[in-house]
Amino acid sequence: MRQWARRLLATALILGASLAGSGLAIAGTTLTVAAFPAVDEIVRAAIPAWNRLHPDVEIRVISRELNDHHTAMTTALSTAKGLPDVMALEIGYLGRFAQGSGLEDLSQPPYALRQYRDHFVGYAFDQATGPTGAVVAVPTDIGPGTLLYRSDLLARAGLREADLTASWDGYVAAGVRIKSATGAFLLAHARDMKDIVIRTGLQPGEGLYYDKDSRPLVTTPRFVRAFELARSVRRQQLDAKVTAWSSDWTEGFRRGGIATQMAGAWLAGHLNSWLAPGTRGKWRAAQLPENAYAAYGGTFFAIARHGDAARKPLAFEFIRFMTMNRDQQLAAFKVQDAFPALIDAQTDPFFDQPLPFLGGQSARRDWRDAAAHIRAFPVHKQDAFAREVIDTELDKVLDRGKDIATALADAKRLLLQRARR
Repeated sequence: MRQWARRLLATALILGASLAGSGLAIAGTTLTVAAFPAVDEIVRAAIPAWNRLHPDVEIRVISRELNDHHTAMTTALSTAKGLPDVMALEIGYLGRFAQGSGLEDLSQPPYALRQYRDHFVGYAFDQATGPTGAVVAVPTDIGPGTLLYRSDLLARAGLREADLTASWDGYVAAGVRIKSATGAFLLAHARDMKDIVIRTGLQPGEGLYYDKDSRPLVTTPRFVRAFELARSVRRQQLDAKVTAWSSDWTEGFRRGGIATQMAGAWLAGHLNSWLAPGTRGKWRAAQLPENAYAAYGGTFFAIARHGDAARKPLAFEFIRFMTMNRDQQLAAFKVQDAFPALIDAQTDPFFDQPLPFLGGQSARRDWRDAAAHIRAFPVHKQDAFAREVIDTELDKVLDRGKDIATALADAKRLLLQRARR
């Protein structure tokens, strides 16, 4: 057994003994877990295994849609009313929580979470670390970025994978040939191009939209290039102009009308299981163009600072069960395509298995390699607002011909006004 695994087991035994000695884990104890799809299903699926360890502790899951969930958690934290014992947080919303004071600092005793940092994918753990060093959440799943593409459409266009991945300009040029030869669009929406390119070339101390001093970064070269590439895609009519999770998006995959999609590795599983199962064997996975390692999504568990103090140790034990238990991490991956944040779970032979949906590729190994290359960038409490502003300005560039420099300058002005709220 690895040394860290022995330490983890010892800590678990100590914590378990302390819980038993404290009398917290008594009959009738209920932990409330607030989550969103599909995290709610992962939690529910884990309850039988949890109950075998804690038969006297009931888990009650409160599930809401993604936006509604985070709105409810924001309200609960600000009013200290209706707080769950454990809350799930998606990375896109983590910034607004991490920079506030509503979440428990899990780096402090009795949690001492920092000792487990090396057990997790580094960038995911760092994303939950606030500017003062507080660790406000524990990562449970991640979304290493991948380029999924239709190998049959590439073959008809006389292209190879390298034509897509060598450079962003080459990716766009390949899209011209794909559309000419097959009629398929290169990607679903030009916005997808922006979403990945703004995540490339970040300098130390830079967040996605703000630097460490809350100064907007949206007029920097990476945003200019992202807007230029997105505009090039639209001008050459290479995007289907459909948004993710819409019926047109799904039909584009099912009918072969969309040749590529940049997303988290989890999308391959969704395509296989329910989005486009009839396309099995026609897709392949590659690293993003220009080796632009990036994360798409990720989930964390947190404890409210003003939650019930008597249940906090048990709440943390549940979080540890969900995030540091190898079997639970693998079960979530196998059933819900929740790529494990726990490094030990990534050593399982499951990662070496070929994926029939991807023509027999052992793509999980490539996704694991991508995860190891991704670097964390600081989150900001206004990241969600910043994304809305940038998306709005990009739409004005794509649909109305607005000048890119003007669009980004207007976005910067709005972000400055909002930065310190």
